[in-house]
Amino acid sequence: MNILLVEDDARIADFLLRGLRAEGWRVERAATGPEGLAMARAAARGADADPLPTLVVLDLMLPGLNGLEVCQTLRAEGVALPILMLTAMTTLEDRVAGLRMGADDYLCKPFEFEELLARLEALARRGRPTRPRPNPVLSVADLQFDRERMRVTRAGQPITLTARELALLELLMSAPGRMFSRERILASVWGTHEDPLTNIVDVYIRRLRSKIDEGYEPALIHTQRGLGYRLEAPAG
Repeated sequence: MNILLVEDDARIADFLLRGLRAEGWRVERAATGPEGLAMARAAARGADADPLPTLVVLDLMLPGLNGLEVCQTLRAEGVALPILMLTAMTTLEDRVAGLRMGADDYLCKPFEFEELLARLEALARRGRPTRPRPNPVLSVADLQFDRERMRVTRAGQPITLTARELALLELLMSAPGRMFSRERILASVWGTHEDPLTNIVDVYIRRLRSKIDEGYEPALIHTQRGLGYRLEAPAG
């Protein structure tokens, strides 16, 4: 996914750039309203040549042109890029104004990163064909996770996991080969109230490895230093 982040606050922009790029998304930033407007127009012109959708994360209070003016101008010009508006203004009137100007969604500051991810993913899915119901059984090599019965086996042998270990395993198995950052794991499995500097993710990965990988071949849980963890079977 391509993200155009239009945010003048350097601290917030840096946090979002690092977090979104850690999720594997391509992110460009504009720091003013006019710059964001120009970049959104360019993205719309190149949309047919890029298979990845471009979403606009648009702050409301911007220098030059505010977010409402940017959004209204884009919609008046027929630019249909999905727009998620960010603002510290939380009244009903503010939210209604943003949506009436053409925003597709509205998120109030302060917000949780995991909620931003969920809203962006929802915007990216709009207009796509409805997907069939996911298979209740996740499988990677000889590891199986029956999500309806909450049962895990490897090579046919049952493995007992705690509720938190099950949640962590389900996340990793939901996208084999995908790199999950510590921040994404923390937000998905523990929620938003956990200290981001805690080492709890590393602790639970070690516990999961001791149950999933020890005594079995091949190892399925992999670490990439500085990036995070993934679960996949080796090629071949």
